[in-house]
Amino acid sequence: MAYELEVDYYNSFWIKKVERTAGSGSGANNWPGLPWNPNFLNSSGVAVSYPTFPFGGGTVSNSDATVGYPWYVEEARIKGGFNNNIVSLGVRAYTVDENVNLTNRSNSLIFSGVFNDRTGYNETNVFSVGEPIVRDADPINGSIQRLYTENTNLIIFQENKVSNALLSKSTVYSGEQGAEELLGTPRTIGQLVPYLGEYGISRNPESFGQFGYRKYFADRNRSAILRLSRDGITEISSYGMRDYFRDYLALIPEDFTNFLVEKVGVTGGPGKVFSFTVNSTTCCDIEIGSSMQFVIAATGAITTPASIVTDVAVSGGGTTCTITVDVAIDNPGQYDKVYFVTQRRGKVVGGFDVHNQNYVVSMQKSPRSVSTTTDSYSTVSFDEAINGWISFYDYKPILVDSLKNKYYSFVDSNIYEHYYQNPTETNVGVFYGVSHEASISFIFNPNPSIVKNFSTVAYEGSNGWEVDFFMSDYEGIDPDVSSSPFTYNDNNQYRDTTAPIRSYDEGVYTQNGVSLHAGFSRKENRYVANLVSSSPVRPGEIIFGNQMSGIKGYIANVKFSTDGSTDVGGIKELFAVSSRFVPSSY
Repeated sequence: MAYELEVDYYNSFWIKKVERTAGSGSGANNWPGLPWNPNFLNSSGVAVSYPTFPFGGGTVSNSDATVGYPWYVEEARIKGGFNNNIVSLGVRAYTVDENVNLTNRSNSLIFSGVFNDRTGYNETNVFSVGEPIVRDADPINGSIQRLYTENTNLIIFQENKVSNALLSKSTVYSGEQGAEELLGTPRTIGQLVPYLGEYGISRNPESFGQFGYRKYFADRNRSAILRLSRDGITEISSYGMRDYFRDYLALIPEDFTNFLVEKVGVTGGPGKVFSFTVNSTTCCDIEIGSSMQFVIAATGAITTPASIVTDVAVSGGGTTCTITVDVAIDNPGQYDKVYFVTQRRGKVVGGFDVHNQNYVVSMQKSPRSVSTTTDSYSTVSFDEAINGWISFYDYKPILVDSLKNKYYSFVDSNIYEHYYQNPTETNVGVFYGVSHEASISFIFNPNPSIVKNFSTVAYEGSNGWEVDFFMSDYEGIDPDVSSSPFTYNDNNQYRDTTAPIRSYDEGVYTQNGVSLHAGFSRKENRYVANLVSSSPVRPGEIIFGNQMSGIKGYIANVKFSTDGSTDVGGIKELFAVSSRFVPSSY
């Protein structure tokens, strides 16, 4: 029995309005997204430029009245030629599937036709049911979170497994020795071969970063940072940082939760635009798409209007936020506070820093545009040269990546280039417009079984370093005999400490016309200082504090940091730190 199926040609078109030059009067038509008109010589030496505007090339006034042609038509199908003025029917057709049932296959892959950008031949919308173009990953390993192509192989990152598949070829094993032979097959995904190890990418595909043949990612479910290379999957978080990543990744929530931003002093309206003053947070914390909750000043009741934020602007020197919503709000002045509610989840942002050859990962418990404190995030980097984690950073990006030997991060719809040094500016340690000090913490632990008396500290490097603290280990906790029963608390622990040591410039003072240094002094281009004890008195101790030199203990915890006055934002180097000690008489 014959069946007649009607087939119609279809296409879609966008009508777009041109951009106009700023200023009064009329301005020329500009292609959207192109604030310039490039002119250059091609490989044949012919001068070329961006195509002229196709319709009239006239001008457009700044009012609604137009001169010339302010609109242009763009074809939605990739098949259409660039800047063409006609569309031919061609051979494309479509059929309508009346079965609208939706099937969610989160662990399946499908292989479409190809697109040839040289000929314009496009089959990306063709899925032939007559060919083996579907491949299912093991559903027990969770959903597919990320795909990465390497040569002609496809690497599949599921929540709990990483696998490799051949594209458009298969492996045939033959012979007594198990020789392999690759056979080409059109448009197929080969067998999925899992990598050894029970690791996946969890639900954090944003943690993926790659350089060369190395791929880096985070498995939050297993509290691990991983590297996929020629030797398989390696847990690089175990290189001296196992406990740290175990504890921190466990704090990152997996599910979406409500994130509230509180503002006060609502003014303006009624209408779709109103403003308020900034209190504890900034306007940058408000996201487009946020819903709102208002607190009525008179009653304290909370009301939730059916409005969504469509635009955020800052005025008044950064002290006033102007909000545009999609539904008008009546009398916003009656409200005492407004809460902006956004659905957010924890993130693990990763990428490769090609400048320093490091993998950078930012673990964010409560993502937001910019954070001034580091209690909600931790950004660290891994160096392949030493197989270790080398530094913490004070920036919180939404994306990091490298391009042409430069490292970039993204936040608040802005792109920041790192390691950019302008000779006329001092911007070292400045992240997203905020200056941060550089610091390094370490432990002196020579002869671990000998109680020592540390008397001096010295360093080799640039001027501008100071000592925040130099302290011994705790002696142990004694019971609080004033309580019944006895209790143990931190107040009954004793440790030796020193006063902070100022940098060479900040510690300078003048006495009898002679410049002296209360902090570091410079001798033969080496910065040295005595350790002045600031230890509290201990039971039975006669001499303590600044009456004695140095501190006693098995080890010494030390923190060096840059000061706030010596060449702020300039480069400061620290090569080596040393301390002189003698065995304690105790």
